[in-house]
Amino acid sequence: MTHRELVQKVLRDPVHWPAFGFGLGLAPKAPGTFGSLLGLPIWWFTWSYGLSVYLVLALVLFVVGIWFCGESAKRLGVHDHGGIVWDEVVGMMLTMTFVEPSLILAVFGFGLFRLMDIAKPWPIRDVDHRLHGGLGIMLDDVLAAVYAALALSGVQYLLLNI
Repeated sequence: MTHRELVQKVLRDPVHWPAFGFGLGLAPKAPGTFGSLLGLPIWWFTWSYGLSVYLVLALVLFVVGIWFCGESAKRLGVHDHGGIVWDEVVGMMLTMTFVEPSLILAVFGFGLFRLMDIAKPWPIRDVDHRLHGGLGIMLDDVLAAVYAALALSGVQYLLLNI
């Protein structure tokens, strides 16, 4: 399917809209990177409501993402189409869970999450290959977020203690 055909298919079916990050996943190059960007303003503007509210929001977005991503993949006939970026949105949010909004941490968090999502260190790659459907699409990015969040916590500690 050409990029133009993909755009038309995604725009015609509302199930694809959130899965494709409301259009960010339609970027012809690096759609996951563009999709990850959507997680940053969600973090920035909702973090101040407290950790409990933030985690509930992340959980809700994860759960609905399982359905949206799985259904979008099914309708496209591709297990984890690169344009499906809702998993990156939630992964980026989870990466930033334990740090306060700041530009420097946003940059580090973004870079660390993208690195982990692309490199897929063990066991992320195994999860990505073994689990199918919406859960598989979402879970590998949650694991990448855990790795990135741990690394980001280290970065924050170093920045505050230098």
